[in-house]
Amino acid sequence: MALFDEGTTIVPARRRPLSRSLRVGVWALAVALVALLALTLIPTNYVIQRPGPVFNTLGTTEDSKGAEVPLITVAGAPTYPTSGALDLLTVQVVGNRERTPSWFELALAWLDPSKAVLPIDEVFPEGQTTDQRNQESAVMMVDSQKEATAAALTELGYDVKPMVRVYALTDDSAAQGILQKDDIIRAANGQPITETDQLRSIINAGAGAPVKLTIERAGASLNVDVTPKQATVNGTTSWVVGISSMHDYDFPIDVTIQLNNVGGPSAGMMFALGIIDTLTDGTLNGGENVAGTGTIDSTGTVGPIGGIRQKMYGAVGAGATYFLAPKDNCDEVVGHVPDGLRVFSVATLKDSLTALSTIRDKGDLDALPTCR
Repeated sequence: MALFDEGTTIVPARRRPLSRSLRVGVWALAVALVALLALTLIPTNYVIQRPGPVFNTLGTTEDSKGAEVPLITVAGAPTYPTSGALDLLTVQVVGNRERTPSWFELALAWLDPSKAVLPIDEVFPEGQTTDQRNQESAVMMVDSQKEATAAALTELGYDVKPMVRVYALTDDSAAQGILQKDDIIRAANGQPITETDQLRSIINAGAGAPVKLTIERAGASLNVDVTPKQATVNGTTSWVVGISSMHDYDFPIDVTIQLNNVGGPSAGMMFALGIIDTLTDGTLNGGENVAGTGTIDSTGTVGPIGGIRQKMYGAVGAGATYFLAPKDNCDEVVGHVPDGLRVFSVATLKDSLTALSTIRDKGDLDALPTCR
């Protein structure tokens, strides 16, 4: 049996041309794939904010060695059991100047109400490295803990005395070899110093003349002279001695706040509430899960913070049903409150305590200030 005939020519069937709609579809898919590749590779000038970890100021956290420790501990005064939660919220930033999010990541973030897309200059100022930003953020966190402790102890009737402490010296500091980290500046040119602004004013008034400082170092009092240098910061020229100072306090009791790898000043109000709850009998929140945010100073004034929308979503994710928001952030709160969360507006530490006592006593929540 012959399986083929050498004299027979087989002509392939003519391929039918693609329809117009199919050709358009193929080209559209190709363009979309190229665009997707471009969105993935082309650098951007934005970063993404999203909800970060949540910490209960009445609970525990991990220390630098990974051991579980109380977030707030107090020595030198009676402490009392607490319950429920007084959560502080954080925000995570996706991207930096070394690696920005892709356009594809930005597009997904724009569609997610729990995230925000911000110009990179708003988060990482031009000329500031990531390490410098982290260091600055760490300083603000330490400062906020001091302010929160001062506000809480003052509210409880303790005598709190302010002071200025040297946090660090710049590389070209005029005070190199004269001042040291943790020195307390008690006086400048004979005038008592309790605020950084006082020190800055006295230094500038001298227009470069040596400044006589009375400092306390390791419990001993010393007198030193520092000759300021001129420096220009953000377009403003002034006389400086080249130190980073911290507004510190002489506290009558020891309050320790353990919180690693978190920076910035926005946890201040919740630190203060956690300290007060630890030092007072009963519970401030009636055992409820309350979250909040806001800076605080030693007088108890609550200030605005960044990323409040992301923090509200973080609160809901942590199980909070009530949220304390700084009054000056209300314009960002209105219209963006997640389902299941009730927000109260606070301008002072006393406002926060009033809100908590109303929640604890099952009072009239409708009478509390809110964001409208």
